[in-house]
Amino acid sequence: MLFNSLIPFSNLLGFKLVHFEGGESAIEYAPKPEHLNTFAVVHGGAVMTLLDVALASAARSVADNMAVITIEMKTSFMRAAPGDGSIITARGHLLHRTAKMAFVEAKVYDAQSNICAHATGTFKYVRSPYAPPDPTEPAKPTGQADTPAAGPTGGA
Repeated sequence: MLFNSLIPFSNLLGFKLVHFEGGESAIEYAPKPEHLNTFAVVHGGAVMTLLDVALASAARSVADNMAVITIEMKTSFMRAAPGDGSIITARGHLLHRTAKMAFVEAKVYDAQSNICAHATGTFKYVRSPYAPPDPTEPAKPTGQADTPAAGPTGGA
């Protein structure tokens, strides 16, 4: 299954989207040696990126032609994600949604189904830059962007 938007950083890390439907997401990740920290476990920044993408993907799974921007994210680490080459999996779940906001949670599990980290996040829906043009919207002047300057983050 492919992400339905361009996420270069996720591609660089090797994230694989395996579920994207009905407010749920699952992403598999086989950390490489260069993704480990001093203790030979997955770097916390890589785990937080995995959580961010899982959160965003769960939010986007119910919103055609929309991307999301991370507004807030809180992460708790329970145990180190192993750096032995085994696959870790993030599972995202949409808790609540409004027309413009999504409230989501995600967890990262190791290959033995032990929880490694948990995150909650708040995301803002924006029109995806990859969406087909909306015929009801007036044309924008040349050079005016659809999305904020920072652009979508996570699984946007």
